Amino acid sequence: MREILGRRRRLRRRARPAPLDAVLICATAWQWPVLPGVGLEAAGGRGGRGRGCACPDPECAVPGAHPFDPGLLAATTDERMVRWWWTNRPTAPILLATGGHAPCALSLPAVAAARALAELDRMGVRIGPVVATPTRWSLLVAPYTLERLGELLHAQDRVPSSLRFHNEGGYLVLPPSEAGTGQVRWERAPAPSNSRRDASGSHDRNRAACDTAPWLPDMGTVLDALVEASNGASDGDSRLAY
Repeated sequence: MREILGRRRRLRRRARPAPLDAVLICATAWQWPVLPGVGLEAAGGRGGRGRGCACPDPECAVPGAHPFDPGLLAATTDERMVRWWWTNRPTAPILLATGGHAPCALSLPAVAAARALAELDRMGVRIGPVVATPTRWSLLVAPYTLERLGELLHAQDRVPSSLRFHNEGGYLVLPPSEAGTGQVRWERAPAPSNSRRDASGSHDRNRAACDTAPWLPDMGTVLDALVEASNGASDGDSRLAY
């Protein structure tokens, strides 16, 4: 009986990857710059009110899911630094610093995002990884600049107000993390890239990262498809309303 229970315990551990394992893949295999989030208070919280943000702000708008110490500029792909951070704080949320050479994202409220994914699937639009929290889902896309974002938005007659854009200077919480809103998971798991070259035609800085990094769609393609899906409702309302 003890052997059976032991096997079950091992299987349970494998079923849910440790944050350190996941963050090492992001940082070293995919070359995504990461840093630990501030995390949540210990069980019981302040005055027994539950688990709030571990930062000093009692009214924190994104409990657990933001940088604090270190700050966002400390995001790195250095394996030694990543190991040190998560060895000292093994349950810290994983934050991806978006923009630059790293993925960017478009996000939607969870209900609207579920409708959007179903509609994009129906339209045959290929999307990349999707990060889901109980309140909001983020569609990861290839890096884009603020200038290109402005051009793309200017070209649209109407953009759903529920859309948010995450690029340089921003961040996203990656699985497997826990934030104030609940567990963070992959709604669509990352799939390897099919190409050895980036959009400019130059070789990636890291050959291993090029072979294994998740495929990311062009931001313009995803935005166009989301706008089309939003404005395609027969009654004139947005499909992405919430």
